[in-house]
Amino acid sequence: MSMLQGKVALVTGGGQGVGQGIAYSLAAEGAKVAVAGRTRATLEETCAEIRRRGGTALAVECDVMNPADIERCVAEVVEAFGGLNILVNNAHIVPLGSILDVTDETFMKGIDSGPMATLRLMRACYPHLKGEGAVVNLASSAAVRWDASGYGHYAATKEAIRSLSRAAACEWGVDGIRVNVIAPHALSPGLRGWIESNPVEAEAFFSSIPLRRVGDCEHDIGRTVAFLVSDNARYLTGATIPLDGGQAYWG
Repeated sequence: MSMLQGKVALVTGGGQGVGQGIAYSLAAEGAKVAVAGRTRATLEETCAEIRRRGGTALAVECDVMNPADIERCVAEVVEAFGGLNILVNNAHIVPLGSILDVTDETFMKGIDSGPMATLRLMRACYPHLKGEGAVVNLASSAAVRWDASGYGHYAATKEAIRSLSRAAACEWGVDGIRVNVIAPHALSPGLRGWIESNPVEAEAFFSSIPLRRVGDCEHDIGRTVAFLVSDNARYLTGATIPLDGGQAYWG
């Protein structure tokens, strides 16, 4: 039997990249998957592929920076599938740039779409997750980079997510809810764009990965998430899993 048979999952930012790969993997293990995001066309593409493979999927338009959208999204998923067991907070607007260059507005978008959205979604899903629920939030090895230049704001938002995740794991363990974090390197559209814009830095970056490759969104990242939210990882909570080919040392 598939690891997630009978489970219902909500994945934000599921229209492409890492979120899409995670959605595919959860569906492959038997979960009914709702993918949420701002662009319905890409969400429907993800859902169509899940259905083509024999899975069950639902597209939900949602701007994670809008609290009302979050509440509506969760309610829509519960109504459609009869419950909610798994939450993956993947959507995030990334604030990149130097300390002097990133504006307050840009940084606050990173806060609102990252730690604030993660917190609001966890709160909204909490009543439904009680019992045997699982949450996976996304962090980044930018927080432990050898050179943090240009990544300070991004790392700050991701570290806030890690702190909230650890707190939720400690506070909600008694409710049967597990909360873990992944810090992935994955060949997403965002990373492809970064590679094109920073070819020299990208080459140095990749050479520092012991496995000498960037992870596949579905097979490397998605499959690990499917394991983390399954009963096979039922004693794991409050952890950060570095899915980065061995590059970063979290110490």
